[in-house]
Amino acid sequence: MSSGFSKLANPKINLWNWLPQLSVMDRYIAAELTLPFLFGVGIFSSLGVSVGALFDLIRRVTESGLPVSTAVEVLALNFPQFMVYGFPASALLATLMTYGRLSSDSELVALRGCGVSVFRLVLPAVVLCTLVTGLTFVFNELIVPAANYRAATTLERALGDERPEFQEENIFYQEFQQFVEPDGDRKQRLARLFYAREFDGEEMQGLTILDFSREGLNQIVSAKTAIWNLAQSTWDFFDGTIYVVSSDGSFRNIVTFDQQQIQLPRTPLDLASRGRDYDEMNIKQSLDYLALLRQGGDEAKIRKLRVRIQQKYSLPFVCVAFGLVGAALGTRSRRKGRATGFAISLVIIFGYYLSAVITGSLAQNEVLSPFMGAWLPNLFGLVAGGLLLVRASR
Repeated sequence: MSSGFSKLANPKINLWNWLPQLSVMDRYIAAELTLPFLFGVGIFSSLGVSVGALFDLIRRVTESGLPVSTAVEVLALNFPQFMVYGFPASALLATLMTYGRLSSDSELVALRGCGVSVFRLVLPAVVLCTLVTGLTFVFNELIVPAANYRAATTLERALGDERPEFQEENIFYQEFQQFVEPDGDRKQRLARLFYAREFDGEEMQGLTILDFSREGLNQIVSAKTAIWNLAQSTWDFFDGTIYVVSSDGSFRNIVTFDQQQIQLPRTPLDLASRGRDYDEMNIKQSLDYLALLRQGGDEAKIRKLRVRIQQKYSLPFVCVAFGLVGAALGTRSRRKGRATGFAISLVIIFGYYLSAVITGSLAQNEVLSPFMGAWLPNLFGLVAGGLLLVRASR
């Protein structure tokens, strides 16, 4: 009796009971989805890396003397990017093939006869695609940019044609300042224009600065060279002339100098420094670069980068759209083989990426906003998947 009372007084709590339990149907469908998904990751990644990198590397090995070991390293470093592209396609293939097989074997008919709705049947696919969305985002942020950057620098170093660590010509920078109008409104206005004809990695050459920090044009600075003084956080200009302009536009004073320190931000130097390509930056690096571009005022580059940033957000979520479309089409298929499912997947994938390129181009040309340019294909996929599911449930 005392032993039984002790067990009641100190019950053992099973933490697993607090977690949501998967039904037999959920475990069965999840298991059916896993193998096609893994197969899709392997096949789509291999196809992508073959078309996008392998053939070019083979050409470089045969024509440019690229070492085979370096080619293999670059190929391995390019693989994560094509895995990211393959995750959404694999989610589509897995859902299409799995639900197509369940439908052709009349298993969906049996489950629906037991009172299970189509929306409940596709829930495991939605959960799987949500997990794949998170995996895609992690890859795209933490692995792909670093791998792409290392692949590019490794290839350049092996071929002896490394990109310069800086922009060599035509460094242009606009500096703005905030001012208050008489009615109290705050606005931005141009404070300085900075232009350098050349940059050799250490010093700017052929500089011209227009100063608008006060009302109108105040002064013009022309110098042969300039370097950034790191110790004093200022610019050292050499062999130059300062033209002081009066309010009526005439030259009030002209000063020549051998060396002159001028307080300007180091932003022109940052703009001239070698940046990463779009595929070599994660979202944080892209946002930092966007802030730098906004100081320079290059609207075309700013808009292109804004579109690319939105695409970095939107790409992982296409997994959910593809999962809905694949599951909806699979539940409607009858006696179709795996080859048919694979062919349908290729058509949908091609259509999505074509629409993504078109809407992205429209956004860069200011026809669409950057948000709509990146998210419109996803929204279309979600709507199409939802309508197909509604029709399948009838």
